[in-house]
Amino acid sequence: MRMFVALVPPREVLEHLEEFLEPRREAAELRWTAAEQLHVTLAFLADVEERRLDELGERLERAAARRTPLGTRIAGGGAFPHVGRARVVWAGLELDDAGRTEVRRLATGARAAAARSGVEVAGKRFTPHVTVARLGRPAEVSNWVRLLDAYAGPAWTVDRLTLVASHLGEGPRGRPRYEVVEEFALGRRRGDPHVQQD
Repeated sequence: MRMFVALVPPREVLEHLEEFLEPRREAAELRWTAAEQLHVTLAFLADVEERRLDELGERLERAAARRTPLGTRIAGGGAFPHVGRARVVWAGLELDDAGRTEVRRLATGARAAAARSGVEVAGKRFTPHVTVARLGRPAEVSNWVRLLDAYAGPAWTVDRLTLVASHLGEGPRGRPRYEVVEEFALGRRRGDPHVQQD
């Protein structure tokens, strides 16, 4: 199975970003990410064997329990690999120093949970972002990055990790269909009403 571990913003946060992007979507030949597919990828798992799922879930639960909820908002933007020859346009996360450290630790914990479960983790250095559009061929996108730099969405609390299965070609217009497999609360274990401390 093709999967990823993500931070999924609340619906009202995604709707706010969608309202900002919607009138601008016709102005460029970008492949826009559907609102229901916007998320922050912490770990991309290209090939997960079904027999690894239980252990992966247990390890992700432990990784989430070691972290604490944090506040953020979607704000600003950028491009990969860079604005001059972009393949991806993204919106960023507004984080203070403690939040930046916590999100980095969430990504490290998710990647370690996968690796210890025998699941290969794809990707390179972690940059917290929400992919809003992709380009078929590299292009200069400084105008789009400037536009996103002016955006700041509503505040929300990151309080869970989400394990998502990505079914290629099963969504509208041949896009992937995402299926939430499991969610893991930050700072607590299943059945434990008390928040755990580091």
